[in-house]
Amino acid sequence: MNVLDLMSSLEAQKLAEMNEHLMVGGGTPGPYLVKGKGVRVEDINGRSYIDCTSQSWALYLGYANDEIRETVNEHMKSLSHVHQGFGTKSRTMLADKLAALAPEGLNRVSFTVGGGPAIEAAMKIAMKNLPGAQNFICLWDAYHGSTLTTAGASWISTKAGGNFTGTANFLPNLNNNFIRVPNPYCYRCYFGKNCGDCDLACAEMMRYQIEKGVCGQVAGVIVEPIQASGGQIIFPERYLRRVREICDEFGALLIFDEIQTYCRIGRYFAADYFGVTPDIIVLGKALGAGLPIAAIIIRDGLKGFEMKGEELHTFANNSAAQVAALKQIEIIDRDDILGNTNNIGARLREGLIGLREKYPQIGDVRQAGLHIGAEMIDPADKSPLPGNISLKLRDKAMDSGIILGTGGYRKNLLKFKPPLICGAAEADEILDSFDKALANTF
Repeated sequence: MNVLDLMSSLEAQKLAEMNEHLMVGGGTPGPYLVKGKGVRVEDINGRSYIDCTSQSWALYLGYANDEIRETVNEHMKSLSHVHQGFGTKSRTMLADKLAALAPEGLNRVSFTVGGGPAIEAAMKIAMKNLPGAQNFICLWDAYHGSTLTTAGASWISTKAGGNFTGTANFLPNLNNNFIRVPNPYCYRCYFGKNCGDCDLACAEMMRYQIEKGVCGQVAGVIVEPIQASGGQIIFPERYLRRVREICDEFGALLIFDEIQTYCRIGRYFAADYFGVTPDIIVLGKALGAGLPIAAIIIRDGLKGFEMKGEELHTFANNSAAQVAALKQIEIIDRDDILGNTNNIGARLREGLIGLREKYPQIGDVRQAGLHIGAEMIDPADKSPLPGNISLKLRDKAMDSGIILGTGGYRKNLLKFKPPLICGAAEADEILDSFDKALANTF
């Protein structure tokens, strides 16, 4: 019996026995998934769902895309893994394509294996260009990864969620060169201001911190233009413009963590969406259409990596993932996937706001393309809906046929982030299923 036949024959009891050998370090528990197509996935019990998580936001073209599969399969008849030192046409083509798509002046690309290592690569570039600088500014509620370096910049190493996560086990070895400053959480402004007419106190606190609260030169400021794990917080454009000015004033490099915003907000890059160009862009997750790959793109004038072992990974030249990334870009352009992303995102936003008339527990709805979050609240005082009720709502939604994400430690934030190929009928089905979940919860 071959491995695929063996997998298909496994039943729940046997899987439970085998599962005793497995360790999983995080994530949101869910059922065994066995097959998917497009925006839908089926579990081991034959139940079908519209996946509004795109599996950690990594499947832009959905499950089992025929063109991606055929392209990768044809390519792998000749080549797959290649040592980083050898050239491949696919790597050169992908670097050239990303440079062409990136904002003007960002023209050099380095590939790695995942989002956390890509953030670390961006940090290396910053430190190489600012010798002696060792501190980085990051934001409250940020999430940049769970490596011993990036966890130090992520909410998982703080008490933001009310208690310390498992990352506390590694505190002695975490990178402690991160200094946190307030994020622009306009729905619950820490300074009691109103969005749009405030004095950007959060950005000015960053400036004061760099000026008065950091020993020596700041190497970089790392920002998610939309904080996903922190609660789908979309940063105001004027905030990002002010951060750009602050970085220029103090000579720090501005690093955009676009691991979750690449394409999902209806533009290839958040830098273009907001009209603010950073010094370094970090990509990951869906870049490889479901295959592991990540990258950084740096601006002209910066010193890049050299062949001195500065950035060396066994699987940084995975040609199968590079070909998948190239084919995905081809399909996105050919089929106007970004246009669809904007149209369907707007449809879902309007539908969620419409549901708010029936269910005042829906508070703020935050949407950019198909990067959507609905903050669930107690309508009496706008306080966050208790986590147990929000998780119950997520479970009811799954019972109704949709898989929703949650906002990291903000369990009252539900994420609606389906594959970018989601159509109008499927968007309406998502809204209908959420309506049923709300009715069964409140």
